[in-house]
Amino acid sequence: MAQRHLDPTEPTATATTAPPGAAAAAAAAAPGRAAPADTEALAGYLRAQATEFLRALRLHRETGTGTNGAHGPQGTGTGTAKAPPAAGPVDAARLLRRAARRLSGTLHTFQPLLDADWAEAMRPELAWLSGTLALEHAYASRLERLLEALHRLSGSSAFPARQPGRAATVAVTVPAPQQSPPDRGSLTVGAAKAGALLDRQLTLARTRAHSTALQALGSSRFHAVADKVALLASEVPLRRSTAPTAGLRPLAAAAEGRLTDAVAALPLVTAGNPYNAQALIHGLSPDPAPHPQDAQWHQVRLLLRLHRYALEVLRGEDPADPDGDAEGPVASQDIRLLAAGEALNRHRDASEAAAAAAQAARTPRIAPATAYALGVLHADQRHEVEAARYAFQHSWRKEPIRLP
Repeated sequence: MAQRHLDPTEPTATATTAPPGAAAAAAAAAPGRAAPADTEALAGYLRAQATEFLRALRLHRETGTGTNGAHGPQGTGTGTAKAPPAAGPVDAARLLRRAARRLSGTLHTFQPLLDADWAEAMRPELAWLSGTLALEHAYASRLERLLEALHRLSGSSAFPARQPGRAATVAVTVPAPQQSPPDRGSLTVGAAKAGALLDRQLTLARTRAHSTALQALGSSRFHAVADKVALLASEVPLRRSTAPTAGLRPLAAAAEGRLTDAVAALPLVTAGNPYNAQALIHGLSPDPAPHPQDAQWHQVRLLLRLHRYALEVLRGEDPADPDGDAEGPVASQDIRLLAAGEALNRHRDASEAAAAAAQAARTPRIAPATAYALGVLHADQRHEVEAARYAFQHSWRKEPIRLP
């Protein structure tokens, strides 16, 4: 059941030279304000993210249950501010994941300005941590998405209310015959069993991911990462001598160039059609491999994230990220990047949900009605994938608009 998560800082095979449009990154600094020295701006951003990491770690140790400080080395949270008391373990894990993700992405983009050996050793460890902490939330969100889709497709009653931050464990209820249209009869029959099957499989995967995260937070590997981040909060290991072209703006422009090249390689003409029948052919085959059309889009999403982090460094900003994957405040973000990022997040969620439905449909000895419901659910999520691609190409081809 485990999905392979791409490293958000994994180098790509695309060209690193910036296209003509990359000049936007050079003009990203706030107008009317003198740009600080490159090394000072980068060091300030890394120190801020390291401080957020330590604050989230301390919050996780204070609000976590059953661990009593086993989440990190003693003293790594010393000197950090306490988070609001209303926050819980879920919020602490999200903030920890967010800081690790930004640190890892920044080290990847601006590595020529940093000590090479230190950056090469630190970046994969931060990527490992953020990926490990993201699994539990991903499984919970996937289950909720699939159960809601089953309710919508089968015409059943409203989705039951759940406590915030907890995975959906309520099986799909079967409505009375008079509440379901006749043409949905076969889907309704298998919807309850399909929901129960998905609940068992994804809840088990979520439980295992939770255990893996707890083991990771108590491991010596995480202790070493936390110690290095604690040192980073006070001293950034910058490279003593850098090439003249290794400034913030050239490196940020290179990140934008990689994104632009990756978007240019996407089948945007096909994505311009709301219905892409060719994309559904692979979903009908018994091959359990990931959908071949999804990898390019996932890579674009990760490159777009790196581009956003580079813009944050240039502007000296630390935008809020309330839901863990948001694009930051609209007032300081390119509206086109905001809409494109939201579309790519929906694309990822729908493609992973479709893969989970297909995996459940391969369970041996399930009833034909259950397999039918899962097949309809898979097709529904693949249509959501195509809708997200259509939304992305629609927003990306618009001219960039910035709010005053």
